[in-house]
Amino acid sequence: MQTIAIKIRGIDDVISFIDSCSGIPGRAGVIWWLALGGLFLDAFSNSALSAGLGPMTRDLHLGAPQIALITSFASWVAIAFNPIGGWMADRWGRIRPLVLAKFLAVIGAVLVVFAPGFEVILAGRFFVGMAYGIDFAIAMAMLAEFTPVKLKSRLNAWQGMWYTAVCSNLLLALLFQSWHVGDSIWRHSVAATALFGIAILILQLVFLIESPIWLARKERLVETATAMSRIYGRTFSAAPVEERVPVLNQATRGLANVALIFRGIYLPRTLLAATVQVGQSIQYFAIGWYLPLISAALFGKDFVYATLGALLFNVFGIVGGFMSPAIGKRFGLRRASAFGFAAVFVMLLVLGLFGSKMPLWLAVIVPSLFILFHSSGPGANGKSLSSLSFRSEIRAGANGVIGALGSIGAALGLLVFPLFREHYGLDKTFLILAIVPLVASVICFVIKWDPTRTSITPDNEPDAPQFKSDAEEAPVFMNPAIEKSQR
Repeated sequence: MQTIAIKIRGIDDVISFIDSCSGIPGRAGVIWWLALGGLFLDAFSNSALSAGLGPMTRDLHLGAPQIALITSFASWVAIAFNPIGGWMADRWGRIRPLVLAKFLAVIGAVLVVFAPGFEVILAGRFFVGMAYGIDFAIAMAMLAEFTPVKLKSRLNAWQGMWYTAVCSNLLLALLFQSWHVGDSIWRHSVAATALFGIAILILQLVFLIESPIWLARKERLVETATAMSRIYGRTFSAAPVEERVPVLNQATRGLANVALIFRGIYLPRTLLAATVQVGQSIQYFAIGWYLPLISAALFGKDFVYATLGALLFNVFGIVGGFMSPAIGKRFGLRRASAFGFAAVFVMLLVLGLFGSKMPLWLAVIVPSLFILFHSSGPGANGKSLSSLSFRSEIRAGANGVIGALGSIGAALGLLVFPLFREHYGLDKTFLILAIVPLVASVICFVIKWDPTRTSITPDNEPDAPQFKSDAEEAPVFMNPAIEKSQR
């Protein structure tokens, strides 16, 4: 019996089919997890130095300003390459920039592994920052485009992957310590990053297929049908030209796309996503990234005990990160962020006021709760909010701009912690940084947009120059062939 091809007339048919899926089936699931694997690599690259920061400081005789620069440099570079990556993805598609990011990550890791000193490490971190900036803007957009609307909150799973990567680095650090490699242990951690980057690069080259939603937004329906057939294992075909539905209000390329996200209905979405992104970046990269050093201050400077303490803290990040999709589904991404920021504020207040006087059991619980509340709420939601709030042809660009703001927050957090700690002490540093989640929580409570609490799909809603209120619902129609196949 001959299979009837499902006709693709435009972007609505693609979205309707994806949203009709009960999960993320077939090749789509492989692509989804490979995009997530790229984010795992980004976390792995960023945390590789964290696990061995103490030994590297001794090995290279680094001062606080040099540590601050090395740890924050990749984030400063990512500020520029977040929007560049978004622009590349909106213009040329998702696949080529994603693969390029892995190639850059491998180069950066190799440079750091064999670096004779401070300057070459900075050069390596430049490539890592390029990769991080490009990859995050695009991977989150691609995840959103392969996720059915009812599973929107599943994007938050990237946060669980982040902490899995961090814990993997800490476990590897303990393994390398058992090899008695001394203070060069940080080179082994970064070498593991290079090997993992090569593996992800090969897998993405082999298995990734271009996003059908992006192709359809570009009105490349023949390529859309081919991609859909390969991804979902069913027969799709482009409708005859006379039956095709044109994309209305197609966003133009270049700076006009960036201007769109600061206008009309997109403005509060941008403000909310940027607030969560910047707030969570500052609090994580000022506190969470330095947990091995904080653990050493709490439990002693022995490398094994300090690493085990940091590992314990970050296990709560895995729990919170993989809980965040359920929490986001239950409360919405906005309220989950607001409550998470408020809880983080309380934890930093406790650490600042009582950190040096706390008994051991409380010194374990409070940083663990900090990571739990961060990862289950705002830690995941900034990137998810920006990925779910904008339509396909500006999604990666919006992610790039908001991601650049987040990278500024990350760079500031990485830069100020060692400087504040040296100048004010650990307890006062916690109190100063507590201002960040407090302000972010208030903003999250004030702005009401939440992509998981609206029936509007950004790829279906009209956009500039005719903006539409959130109360108006854009029409969504189902391909008759799809309806027939579901009956």
